[in-house]
Amino acid sequence: MNGETMQLLDEQGNVVTPITFDGSTYLPARAIASSLDVAVDYDEATKSVPFGEKVEGVPLNATQTFTKAIKDPNQTKYMGKDYQEVIKDTSNNGSNFSLKPEKKYQTLYLQVAALGTEVKVKIEDGNSRLLKQETVRVEDGLRTIEANVNGQERVVVFYKYKNKEGVNGIFVPLTTSYYK
Repeated sequence: MNGETMQLLDEQGNVVTPITFDGSTYLPARAIASSLDVAVDYDEATKSVPFGEKVEGVPLNATQTFTKAIKDPNQTKYMGKDYQEVIKDTSNNGSNFSLKPEKKYQTLYLQVAALGTEVKVKIEDGNSRLLKQETVRVEDGLRTIEANVNGQERVVVFYKYKNKEGVNGIFVPLTTSYYK
């Protein structure tokens, strides 16, 4: 870690080592997390091992699949942090995507960053009623928009920005945006 060789230990202090099977190397997640001094957990629903701070709520990408989602590590980073799955649009002047809270959640916490220029964000329910409207500026960084989605089967997020040669756009992490 940070250029130093680490001795990986389990919770009882016993040495654990990576294993190689069928050409893949497997690392002991709990020992890695302990070495990094971060929390680790197993999420049965998504079959994933989240490292770091837990979000109080259900990440958007755990409840539905997004056709516009980007998982390419070259495009999922914002301010040095890799969000692993995002909606990133720099080729339109705006568009929309649907979220499906399916009447299970009270509040949507949608994280949005404006790339290059401000982005106008509007969240509507399935009957086109306005739930929330915000303008996210570049200097806001990654901003959380909170919207009441209680009783909503589906909501639509509309966004609009002025495009300038693919420099401007919107960045929405699906791993840290969540329902509660």
